Order: sequence, then structure tokens, then C-alpha cells
Amino acid sequence: MSEVLFNGPEGKLQGFYKHVENTKNIAIILHPRECFENSMDNNIVSTLFDTFYSNSFSTLKFNFRGVQKSQGALDDGTGELSDAASALDWLQTQNPDVNHCWISGVSFGAWVSSQLLMRRPEIVSFINVMIPINEFDFSFLSPCPASGLILHPSKEINLEKQKITNLIKRLSNQKNIKIIYKIINTDINFKNKEKEIGKIADGFINQILITLEQN
Repeated sequence: MSEVLFNGPEGKLQGFYKHVENTKNIAIILHPRECFENSMDNNIVSTLFDTFYSNSFSTLKFNFRGVQKSQGALDDGTGELSDAASALDWLQTQNPDVNHCWISGVSFGAWVSSQLLMRRPEIVSFINVMIPINEFDFSFLSPCPASGLILHPSKEINLEKQKITNLIKRLSNQKNIKIIYKIINTDINFKNKEKEIGKIADGFINQILITLEQN
């Protein structure tokens, strides 16, 4: 894994990147800001990073503006969305022949990844963990353009159950996409749940890759 610095809207953005030669797939993972380890070093961000790479994806995780070595100041999400778009642009330049782009995010990163999904038609699937549905409006995600996996901690579900249920139902009713929703028995830090999440994500990735190859 190599540390990289690439151009963002407000200066250099710091990331870690693993390249796979002749891959058909790339993935970018976006970190949370309000949880423990609110950077690309977050345990679930790192788990998803390793899972994508193990499936032969060229994979990038990076720090939003104002985090660690990334330049700029923290924003309300608008700036971070621009950061994510710049990161995807950079990742595509490293892999010019790629057919399939994936996006993934944890908490705040899941909100940003969902917005990027709606703006970039080359994104074919997503994995979002602990969507902050009480903090942000996700109504823009319908209609959803791609199949995805949504994971949520059980100890938060009572606070958000109705909103999440309504969102999943709305997305699942759409034709030509598949939404898988799973509740993980843990709190917001997902401590000691990395292996379980990695296994679920790995199964979903392989399922979607088979579907993409058939189309």
C-alpha cells in the first residue's frame, strides 16, 4: 500500500492506494467524521479497503479536507463531496481501462458516497455502513441507480428504525437493482466486527461481479 497525495478542490488530499494491473474494477472508500478514528484509518474503512483489494480491485481510501495531511478546512458535506469526486477522478486516471467503479462509505462517508453515486453514472454498486439517516436527508437516493449493500449497527437501530425501514423499502421496490440490508450486532464503533463485515462485503462483491459479467 502506497501513500499518495493528489489534487483536491482546496489543495492536496492524502490517501492510501493499492494498484492491481489489468483490473476491470476500482473502489473508493470514504471515512466517517463523528466516530472514533474519524479518518481513513477507521477500522471499518480499512476492512472494506482490504476486502476490495482482495477481490482484485485497484482501491483508494483518503482523508477528507482538513483531516491529517489533507489540506483545506472541514466543511458541511458539500466540500467533502467535491473531495470524493476528485478522488474518483484521480483513481480513474490510474486505471484508464476500468469498466466498473464502486463506492463505499462509513457514516458521514456513506452520506457523501450516496450523493456521489447519484452524480457519477460510471458507479455500478455501493457498500454503505451505518448510514446517518437521523442527521442527513437521504430522499435524494430514490430512484437509486445501482445495487448496494447497507449495514447498520444494532445498538443504533431503535433510534432510526422507521426511517431506515422506509428507505430500504423504497429502494428495494425499484426494478433492476438489488438492495441487501443487514443489521450487525454491535455499537457504532463496530469493535471486533471487522471479520464479519469483511465476510459480508466479500460475498456481496462477488455476487454483483457475477451479475456484471453476465450483462
